Amino acid sequence: MIPVAGSGTRLRPLTDRTPKPLLEVAGKPILAHILDQVAEAKPERFVLVVGPGPQGKRIHEYASRRGDLKIEHVVQSEPLGLGHAVAQAKDLVGSAPVLIVLGDTIALAPYAELTAGGSSLGVREVDDPRRFGVAIVRNGRITELVEKPEHPVSNLALVGLYFLTNAPLLFQSLASLEAEGKRTRGELQLTDALQRMIEKGEELRPFPVQAWYDCGKTDTLLETNRALLDLYAGPVSRPGVVCLPPVALDPSADVLHSVIGPHTSIGPGARVRRAVVRNSIINQGATVEDVLLDQSVVGERAVVHGAYQRLTVGDSSEVEST
Repeated sequence: MIPVAGSGTRLRPLTDRTPKPLLEVAGKPILAHILDQVAEAKPERFVLVVGPGPQGKRIHEYASRRGDLKIEHVVQSEPLGLGHAVAQAKDLVGSAPVLIVLGDTIALAPYAELTAGGSSLGVREVDDPRRFGVAIVRNGRITELVEKPEHPVSNLALVGLYFLTNAPLLFQSLASLEAEGKRTRGELQLTDALQRMIEKGEELRPFPVQAWYDCGKTDTLLETNRALLDLYAGPVSRPGVVCLPPVALDPSADVLHSVIGPHTSIGPGARVRRAVVRNSIINQGATVEDVLLDQSVVGERAVVHGAYQRLTVGDSSEVEST
């Protein structure tokens, strides 16, 4: 199950029209990275929890083109929290073991190993646990979970991977929280449901994850792009273009008289002319001409002309510097 119904407010204006999971990073959409990683565990099927409206429809259409995977969809009609999103998939999941992977993080983990044992939650040590749900571990078992604690007693952050063999108990716990009106920061939280499962005797074990990349903000999106290009980018060459590796250059991108890289991704149908683009992401259908871009993200179909600058340019917008 992959919840992808969030509006991506921290990535605006990039997500005004483009769903966050379809933003490019290291040569393909965030969602594509997640699907490819999870596919290694050979799940029976994928369930995407999408939002209503055009953005949810776009994710549905994109996933439907993945003929190699069985993908189903369910709509979260209101943004009432991650726990609420997960609860919408109850009928599709049933009593089967379920792996929940958040749609705005890319965790490089041995998914087949994660799903081969009992219930486990992906964790990683972080410097500032206040931004995350955290796990307290004793004798190899998770004894307590706390959502974004102001005064954390653990630095083991939940990284957005949850493998649960007892799905019925998960949905029962979510339903009981809903019935009681229990909210954390105004939302129905998955962390609270997992804590209730622990209180009912469910054994949850920590699963250490060494590589975990956040795609929730512009700065972290660029950091993720850099890290994944370092890991996966192959050699790229194009007539009339100087490519400084690592680079991801979509075959359909129209690039000429330019210097691309290092650490740059150019998406499908993008047009780049007489430009130097480094440490940046140019999304699908964007146009970049006569400009030097560094540490920038250009949204779908955006047009950028001008001089050296750092930008975050939303979809269908136009920037020109003279």
